[in-house]
Amino acid sequence: MLELLADRFGWQPEREHEGGVAIALLRDNASITLEPAGQLELSGAPFADVHQTKAELDTHLRELREVSAELGIVWLSLGFHPFATHVELPHVPKFRYAIMQRYLPTRGPRSLDMMRRTCTVQANLDYSSEADAIRKLRIGLALQPIVTALFANSPFVEGRVGPRLCERAAVWLGMDPDRSGLLPFAWERNASFRSYIDWALDVPMFLIKRGDRVVDCSAITFRTFMRDGIEGERATQHDWETHLNTMFPEARLKRTLELRGADAQSAERTCALPALWRGLLYDQTALERAEALIGPLDPRSLQAARPAIAERALDAELAGRSLQRWAQDVVELATAGLQRLAVRDAQGRDESVHLEPLRQQLERAETPASRLVAQVQGAPDFRKRVVELARL
Repeated sequence: MLELLADRFGWQPEREHEGGVAIALLRDNASITLEPAGQLELSGAPFADVHQTKAELDTHLRELREVSAELGIVWLSLGFHPFATHVELPHVPKFRYAIMQRYLPTRGPRSLDMMRRTCTVQANLDYSSEADAIRKLRIGLALQPIVTALFANSPFVEGRVGPRLCERAAVWLGMDPDRSGLLPFAWERNASFRSYIDWALDVPMFLIKRGDRVVDCSAITFRTFMRDGIEGERATQHDWETHLNTMFPEARLKRTLELRGADAQSAERTCALPALWRGLLYDQTALERAEALIGPLDPRSLQAARPAIAERALDAELAGRSLQRWAQDVVELATAGLQRLAVRDAQGRDESVHLEPLRQQLERAETPASRLVAQVQGAPDFRKRVVELARL
């Protein structure tokens, strides 16, 4: 499939070593990658507004559908694989994944599920300074469980309706605690880039690459690697950037701020996520109001609510309020922020148009997951019905 996309649409294949299979495609500051069990990820180019992001997504889906139809492949957009066991899934031949599959299960009981059976939609946003980055990181971490509930879209497990509306969120509760979670240190008043760096330095590594040679580094932290090296190799800037990409908190700080708490969504809902975060974090009034909204929250109360959020999504409670009410507040803030930013498309619509699926959902007091469950009830062919409903 990657080779067909490259031949037909101008993507450039990327291989981990000479003669190896294509594991990624590159074009115009965007990439397409295969995740550990064949999940397909578009990492979009940076754009000035969500209208442009939506246009890029539409182009990607048009190209993907053309090639996939020829190959007899159907893509589903859900937060957790609705049918497969681990045995039934392929293994993508990427060096990092082999080490992750050996190491991560020693650190969390659902690590392989995270790698192989989950799928998300994420948003990457800019920051203007260290203070701005830490402020947005803290707001992102605080709002992430609410966003998880709002975008819950993983109610099926191994061919049946599962016990939770957001199985993917439950998976992350059983992941390596060293490199995931809500980052309590980021909530401290004096939090800084150094705080994040110190945390990442003390997390065990996965690997380093030197040409075609791969060195397993899972027994040491990056701090130890910087001090002592390994097998005659010394740390480089590229090694550090690679290591930062193996951190999996609910909001990740790199050259951009990455918000990571939502299940994969249908095509018409995918751009609601970047629109939501842009409205909250790029408009100063919305940013200040979001900061006030999270005032009663702290890492402990949020962590305590996460199992119930995974199970019941918007019907769970947080700090004495339903997630439905929290989500309504968040969507209203983001909508007003996008309206103030007033970036319009060719039809004269501002970016809040991309939040319309969320507003309709909240009016119906449902999530994508609860809607899916209701639609499959009584279906004579469960698998066929799920494919009809979740097809991308």
